[in-house]
Amino acid sequence: MEYTDDSAMTRSLAESLIEKQDLDIVDLAQRFAKSYEEQPDRRYGSGTVTVLKAWRKNVEKTNVKTPAKNLFDGQGSYGNGGAMRIAPLALFSYNNYDKLLHYAKEATEITHTNQLGINGAILQAIAIQQSLCLDSNKELNVNDFVDDLINKMDKIEDESSKLYREQLNLAKNLLSEPGDDPNEQRVVEELGVNVSALESVPTAIFCFLRAQRRIKNIKTDNQLKRTIQYAITLGGDTDTIASMAGAIAGAFYGYQKFSPLLLSHCEEWERFRAMADKLFDIATSIDVNK
Repeated sequence: MEYTDDSAMTRSLAESLIEKQDLDIVDLAQRFAKSYEEQPDRRYGSGTVTVLKAWRKNVEKTNVKTPAKNLFDGQGSYGNGGAMRIAPLALFSYNNYDKLLHYAKEATEITHTNQLGINGAILQAIAIQQSLCLDSNKELNVNDFVDDLINKMDKIEDESSKLYREQLNLAKNLLSEPGDDPNEQRVVEELGVNVSALESVPTAIFCFLRAQRRIKNIKTDNQLKRTIQYAITLGGDTDTIASMAGAIAGAFYGYQKFSPLLLSHCEEWERFRAMADKLFDIATSIDVNK
């Protein structure tokens, strides 16, 4: 199965972090543009394409964010393009929370300057970081996981804009309902499954948490696989939501949950695993106080 823009941009971010051993947004922009130029048929979003084409002319630190700022009459994109590629940064900065927040914002702003797009990427990064720091051999308390995210977003979102906290509370309510599980249509209507970060990142988190237990009509005991399959059943922006949910689940369960059969269907999986190993080595060797 060929990957889409999610994995293409994730790969570029990982390669930049490995090469520079730091976040270099100019290098990152150049890699994004080069990757798009070489393989433009990875289903990139229209706003991102506009930015990538603008970078062909000239990319410097003083102007790297300008094309993104000019999108949508100066409002910037609130899409999930920043969140979908953020996993390498979450691994790179998993032991330095303040750096994680700063880098997630910086790496997102070069293509998505709307606050909703930025906060969605930050939330996704936090969710991955939380998963990395948990023990998958112990039962995951889904309510505590969501509460931790809500508390962290409380320090990030303005008082006038509590949208992500509201979405996370919706997800928590859906997870906590007694009796039968909420059907897919309710999840779609209440959380959303579209390309906006607000209506996809909390959905991805919900998919990961809901897959902690069995789901009707999804016949697998592998929670990571169940997470991805469930995200796909919801429809909408399936490749991105499944990718984000899979990133959170992968951070929690680790490589051992990926079956050889599943990996055999994934384009360049060996390359992505090697990059993850390198990022982990860098993350555990650098001074967390820098």
